[in-house]
Amino acid sequence: MPKAGAPTIEGLIRKLNTYLPNGSEALVRKAYDVANQAHSGQTRFSGEPYIWHCLAAADILADMGMDAPTVAAGLLHDVAEDTPVNVEELRQTFGDEIARLVEGVTKLTRLEARSPEDAEAESLRKMFLAMAEDIRVVLIKLADRLHNMRTLGSLPPARRKHIAQETLEIFAPLANRLGMWQIKAELEDLALRHLEPDRFEEIRRLLNQRKVQRQAYINRVIDILKQKLAEEGIQGDITGRPKHIYSIYRKMQRKGVGFDQIYDVHAMRIIVPEVRDCYAALGIVHAMWRPIPGEFDDYIASPKENLYQSLHTAVVGPEGRPLEIQIRTPEMHQVAEYGIAAHWRYKEQRKPRDASLEEKIRWLRQLMEWRREISSAEEFVTSLKTDVFQDQVYVFTPKGDIIDLPAGATPIDFAYHIHTDIGHRCRGAKVNGRMVPLDYQLKTGDQVEIITAKHGNPSRDWLNPHLGFVNTSRAREKIRQWFRRQERDENIAEGREVLDKELRRLGLERESYEEIAKLFKYEKVDDFLAAIGAGDINPQHISTRIAESQEVEEELALPEVAPPRPLAVEGVTVTGVGDLLTRVAQCCNPLPDDDVIGFVTRGRGITIHRRDCPNMLHADKNRKIEIRWGSDNHQTYPVLIRVMAYDRPGLVRDIADIVAGEGVNMAAASAITNKKDHTAVVTATLEVRSMNQLSRILNKVDRLPNVVEARRQVG
Repeated sequence: MPKAGAPTIEGLIRKLNTYLPNGSEALVRKAYDVANQAHSGQTRFSGEPYIWHCLAAADILADMGMDAPTVAAGLLHDVAEDTPVNVEELRQTFGDEIARLVEGVTKLTRLEARSPEDAEAESLRKMFLAMAEDIRVVLIKLADRLHNMRTLGSLPPARRKHIAQETLEIFAPLANRLGMWQIKAELEDLALRHLEPDRFEEIRRLLNQRKVQRQAYINRVIDILKQKLAEEGIQGDITGRPKHIYSIYRKMQRKGVGFDQIYDVHAMRIIVPEVRDCYAALGIVHAMWRPIPGEFDDYIASPKENLYQSLHTAVVGPEGRPLEIQIRTPEMHQVAEYGIAAHWRYKEQRKPRDASLEEKIRWLRQLMEWRREISSAEEFVTSLKTDVFQDQVYVFTPKGDIIDLPAGATPIDFAYHIHTDIGHRCRGAKVNGRMVPLDYQLKTGDQVEIITAKHGNPSRDWLNPHLGFVNTSRAREKIRQWFRRQERDENIAEGREVLDKELRRLGLERESYEEIAKLFKYEKVDDFLAAIGAGDINPQHISTRIAESQEVEEELALPEVAPPRPLAVEGVTVTGVGDLLTRVAQCCNPLPDDDVIGFVTRGRGITIHRRDCPNMLHADKNRKIEIRWGSDNHQTYPVLIRVMAYDRPGLVRDIADIVAGEGVNMAAASAITNKKDHTAVVTATLEVRSMNQLSRILNKVDRLPNVVEARRQVG
């Protein structure tokens, strides 16, 4: 006898009978019998029978109004993964449709991949590719993930955080792109509950404290609206629209304000019978209360890509309080809550193929292209996060066609979206009739015209993330493909030049090619250099990987041209000793990510030197001590950079602008010019947090007009 509230097959059948035709019950019962037998004796971390999870996932699918094969597949979704029953046996028992749906959500085993991380990425890629052919695959996965998130508390803390983070990065944005607001909101709230429990509880407590006052105000507004709508002969269902906790949290983060400054905006929803009633209701609202400028959106005339339709407005309501209002029809509300899943409700009453649905989810079909273009599963998942799940901007071609791109996309991203050859030959761009730099970030409404060369090739600089030329995985992969087709010898030579330049720039010339290649799991240096030359590895990868590999990290400072400025260093661990006073040496300029060693001074604690510092080569061995850096990401360290350039007005100002743009303080700067050859050497002390930040600044300075070389000065 199941405990109270536990899901049962009878409860599921009753729910299905409210909307599915006769004959569906037999299929679902059969699926339950097979799943119950297969999972017999299995329990979850909570100790509950495993079949409860399968029933709960199927119940969520029934709430979405899904068809019988999908609900049956929901019951069977873990059978092929966690029991001896395989997909072929399911195919023989239930047919190809249900077997294909189950196979789409079945994870790869770790034996099929090199590591658990690879298996996870490959499983996600497999699911998304199956989803592009049959969207019901991802609806089953969302139901599975939603119930897992509801019951996440029984898992170990580390596993909880991993699943919650993945939910926030992959599954909640996916639900959003599918228009499934209800699922998205619950996934986000549940993820926040496990990732930042204190903030979650704080917001929930504040919401509960003001629930009575908020509801009283909303009730007054509802009474006013109902009376006005009735006077105009409009029947409307008016409710308060709850803001979910994660949306409040995100707004607090984005605006840098507290709860009091966020939740003074009350939210209402008006549901009216017809589209014409939506606009009539909008007129009534605007006649009663003053609209807030810039806060009106007509998603009925211009629906969102995820099928969403509604009128949005914000007004100054009674008592001078801001009031957000959404106006829609019952059909629009159904789609707003369940998105694409709503198209399965009452399916038998429509044509077998919903043409509008097929058109509006065309972006899913585009995912199939990644099967041919991306070989790495990790890159595939990254591309989803950057190209599919980010906020979108909508821009126009010169002919007026609308192109949607992820926020942050540049003219080069636009060019590659139009055609690979246009991307390769891109040499400039006009936005709204004006020339813009190629790293310009496009905005919704921009009209973009690409200027191409008759013959042209992509630049390797486009692959350098520090420079911001390309921000979509699609464009990056096209560029890499071009470089891979070039001659291997050419790529090796180019790779050597890029590596030398980056190591020289960071003051790491003594680093071994072989050791760096091993960090990237290349046995042969030439293969490693060819990968750099082909664009598969860029300067940011190099600086980041070196930083990650150094168990011992260090810091930079000025040479001893003036009395040394003591710099206490937080987070340094001295092997075998408790907390001691530590400071950086000013003879070798150590920086976090350098290989370092400590030197015990007389009366001044421990001085941190680069391990290859000349002063350490002949120092007393008995006074050397092993140290390593902690993980304090907030402390900054002075680092000396040297910029060689042909002299021109504004050179130092341009360098300072780049440094300030990275949020880095320039503690000192000087310039020496040579009138004979019109050259200049600029030295500056920057207070940086990491090697990666330094690399990013030097890359940008290196691209300034007249600059010959920008590098870190080590000694």
